[in-house]
Amino acid sequence: MANEKHQLVEELKALLEQDVTTTKEQVDQLKTQFYRLYHQELEQLRQAAEQAAEPAEGEEPAPWQPPVDEDEVQLRELLAQYKERRAEAAAKTAAEQEQNLLRKQAILDEMKKLAEAECGDAMTNLKRMRELQADWKTIGAVPAPKTQELWKQYQQYQEQFYDMVKINIELRDLDFKKNLELKTLLCEAAEKLQELPSIVEASRALQQLHDEWAEIGPVARELREDLWNRFKAASTVINKKHQAYFDEIHQKEQENLEKKQAIIERLKAIDYSDIQSSKRWEELTEQINAMQTEWRAIGFAPKKFNQAVYDEYRTLCDGFFKAKTAYYKGLRDELSANLQKKRSIIERAEALKDSTDWSETTNQLIELQKEWKTIGPVARKYSDELWKKFNETCDIFFNAKREAIKDERIKARGERAARAVKAAASQGADGLRRMRDRLQQEIKTAENNILFFTGKSKTANKLVEDLQKKIDQLKKQLEEIEDKMDNE
Repeated sequence: MANEKHQLVEELKALLEQDVTTTKEQVDQLKTQFYRLYHQELEQLRQAAEQAAEPAEGEEPAPWQPPVDEDEVQLRELLAQYKERRAEAAAKTAAEQEQNLLRKQAILDEMKKLAEAECGDAMTNLKRMRELQADWKTIGAVPAPKTQELWKQYQQYQEQFYDMVKINIELRDLDFKKNLELKTLLCEAAEKLQELPSIVEASRALQQLHDEWAEIGPVARELREDLWNRFKAASTVINKKHQAYFDEIHQKEQENLEKKQAIIERLKAIDYSDIQSSKRWEELTEQINAMQTEWRAIGFAPKKFNQAVYDEYRTLCDGFFKAKTAYYKGLRDELSANLQKKRSIIERAEALKDSTDWSETTNQLIELQKEWKTIGPVARKYSDELWKKFNETCDIFFNAKREAIKDERIKARGERAARAVKAAASQGADGLRRMRDRLQQEIKTAENNILFFTGKSKTANKLVEDLQKKIDQLKKQLEEIEDKMDNE
């Protein structure tokens, strides 16, 4: 896009080297193309900046400032030069046209005298008339409001001169014949203009032909109307095409206006006043981005509506993105507050994780777990890490508690087993044997039970570990019974 803008600036430089009075349409087209690209680029930069901006906690987002576009600065300088040169050219042209007007008025005054003269040398008058006609053709344009009036007077005095002055018929017919040839060539040229691919160029060329027609003297009276009708018919074809061309442009601009108004209505229909989820904001952002792409693909609306419809469209888009920015700022504040709360809970849990006050600490950690659930979400990049840390901190305490309880149970079980062995020993060789048989059966049952836990889950592994410890303890008791039996 930057290369395209720079190329347009270079093309404008080249146009400034030409006659500024003939390049207005080209300059206007270059200006329109440049600013279409310029505004598209600014829009992309602005959206990218808003979406990428993530101010620190407690700070307001900095207002976006468009960067200085060197091509746009240079374009404005060139356009200023162009405007100044056109103003100078216009002033010069106006002065020249005023001088031309005075010269043509002087010629008309003299032509009027010749046309109204009732005496004099006809050949001398004809010679002077031709000299005045030649001088007339060398004079450039006059102010537009005077053109039609001068042309009518010029034609009137010419025709009046040829009609009223007694001149040699052969000379008059020769002059009429020469004018007929010239005007016939103009008719043919006007008819060929239909073949030009550009109707704008054809219209300009037709205007030049009309200027030339006005400079040529009359033809024979009986041919005047037919010849003029031929020239006018060819002109009408070009004029109708020229009008149709601009009608088509205006129709297209009206269609563009309707398309843009339809997009505006769709933007107005979007209700973002109470959105509470990032997903919904992103869905609407995608919709609006699509509408903006659609908008940029549409051409200009009619000039009198174009700026107003763009301003309304820009206001609606800006309103949405400002609301989105405000939402995410509020969301960041909320996520930040939740982050601090969860970090505080983790700190409190870490202070309790090494406690051996099993009952009180259990109650406190359970309360912390409940409090954790009441806190809203945090930023995704922290969520898993925080939960893992909190969960592991709690596990340290509960695993220690579970091992402590298990040790107490094992100790109590060993004490009961010792008492059972002592009781069995007090009953002789039969009491020990019965206890030995019972222990052997329990060991066998436990070993069979282990075979049922084939999974690799954490729970299954824990059950297998507990059963194995039980088997080891039973085997230890069995060894004690067998030692006693061997010693008796």
